[in-house]
Amino acid sequence: MMTMNPQTLSFTAMMLAPVLIALIFFRYRHLQTKARYHALVQIAEKGVDLPTALFTDAQANFSERRRGLVLIAAGLGIMAMMVSLPFRIDGEQSIASLWGIGLLPLVTGLGYLASWGLNQRSETHR
Repeated sequence: MMTMNPQTLSFTAMMLAPVLIALIFFRYRHLQTKARYHALVQIAEKGVDLPTALFTDAQANFSERRRGLVLIAAGLGIMAMMVSLPFRIDGEQSIASLWGIGLLPLVTGLGYLASWGLNQRSETHR
């Protein structure tokens, strides 16, 4: 049987925590959307005409900007966390060398901000 040292166990827990948080978030959003559409079906079964505004998400207009800012902050936070942790992987490589993991959400967030900015620009030129 393989035993884990405390540093490896804490590193594994630290890496799995964001995955668990994301799964909980996506499960909540799925249940929320399912409940919304269930309510719309019940209203439609009563014979009430449903306006098209009920089928669109009201927060969709600002979601790109918000998502971009959250991802940039998460990327910077992951980078700062990796640099500041004193642990070593297998006693030789420092966790600080893994700071590049934070580049993925950082650059994704910059992409969302760029998309939001381009959409704002195209809406003003209409």
